[in-house]
Amino acid sequence: MKHNLLSRKATCNSHGQDSSYFLGWEEYEKHPYDVVRNSTGIIQMGLAENQLSFDILEAWLAKNPDASMLKRGNVSVFKELALFQDYHGMPIFKDSLAEFMSEIRGNKVRFDPNKLVLTAGATSANETLLFCLADPGEAFLLPTPYYPGFDRDLKWRTGVEIIPIHCSSSNEFQITETAVEEAYRRAQKRNIKVKGVLITNPSNPLGTTVSRSELHMLLRFVAAKGIHLISDEIYSGTVFDSPAFVSISEAIMEIKDYNKILDQVHIVYSLSKDLGLPGFRVGAIYSDNNSVIAAATKMSSFGLVSSQTQHLLSAMLSDKKFTGKYIMENKKRLKERHDMLVLGLREARISCLNSNAGLFCWVDMRHLLSSKTIEGEIKLWKKILYEVGLNISPGSSCHCTEPGWFRVCFANISQETLELAMQRLKAFVNSGHRSGIQRKLIGNSKKLSLSKWVFGLSSSEGDSGR
Repeated sequence: MKHNLLSRKATCNSHGQDSSYFLGWEEYEKHPYDVVRNSTGIIQMGLAENQLSFDILEAWLAKNPDASMLKRGNVSVFKELALFQDYHGMPIFKDSLAEFMSEIRGNKVRFDPNKLVLTAGATSANETLLFCLADPGEAFLLPTPYYPGFDRDLKWRTGVEIIPIHCSSSNEFQITETAVEEAYRRAQKRNIKVKGVLITNPSNPLGTTVSRSELHMLLRFVAAKGIHLISDEIYSGTVFDSPAFVSISEAIMEIKDYNKILDQVHIVYSLSKDLGLPGFRVGAIYSDNNSVIAAATKMSSFGLVSSQTQHLLSAMLSDKKFTGKYIMENKKRLKERHDMLVLGLREARISCLNSNAGLFCWVDMRHLLSSKTIEGEIKLWKKILYEVGLNISPGSSCHCTEPGWFRVCFANISQETLELAMQRLKAFVNSGHRSGIQRKLIGNSKKLSLSKWVFGLSSSEGDSGR
């Protein structure tokens, strides 16, 4: 196809499929680990997917077949669900989702279903909010390190810029007022108008909750600048250890004259991580800004949640006995698996950031670098990918400015596979970076060009959907 027959969007290279984040997935798909068919294959530890509590979901489905068989009280609702659905969503599902969001937050805050906009996952929710809040060329400030997919989700179609708020390991990557102000000044020097700040709480890739003091600082900052704050809280139900999760919806109530900035604060949520259902494509925007809700509702027609999915999940989330059991047991399992990874890393003489949430750890491999540069980080990443057979995400793909940090996921693989991964990593470290596996993948794989992706964007799939 001749390029001049296509749009600039179709022919540009800004989507980010050539980032390290995506290339690791690509190599995994060529040589996936399988205990029987490919025991020396690559183990996928770059996928933030929660597969630890599927048995609880499946047990509920077995006890409630009507929900998945398109019935309500033994009466078929097939025709009702198959016909036209407006973009406001099913009231019964929005009610149950709003209640579930409150339950996740310990019922410390309540959510009005009329202020919810349903979207096809958090990816759609974030992009829709950016369309509502900023014009092309304007910017949002994001603390680093951040989820690689934001380069795609926030920038690719909207034309909005991302200005990084540089956070440091010196204070465990906490967001400081100094760093936020510095990022704002950098935008001003470039004559870029800042329209808001976007945070992930809990953080992807750090696996930590944002503290109450950080939230209060950010609320004061957006109030002073007259800009927006988006809190992406899709991992809010994965907090398995102290300190407890504090939602922006809770923190704002503690700010003096909070009513003056209510319409500047917005929440993104999804069932992809907390409930482990990325394939269902269920996301939501919550906002007290009536204009944002009205505009986002109109935009949601481009990415609706199917009526069938809403029917099933409204029944599931309305079952309070189920949701209570799920939330508690899922957190327990996440902590057990997290602790297993941390112990395995420690035995390999590798440490990680103290974390209390998420489906991953932020792992410190700076002592394994041949040089304390991004090139040194990528050299180590290639060894771990091709020789050790582990797909993990290098910190540079998350825009971390300190080479040697990696995101390692633990909830998408079995306990046995995680133990094998740790055995491989330990052997690699003990052998002075010479893996005992010695697979012949490097020569068969395409050359990875640093210039293409070190400062590139994210993968096309992005953590198996948000």
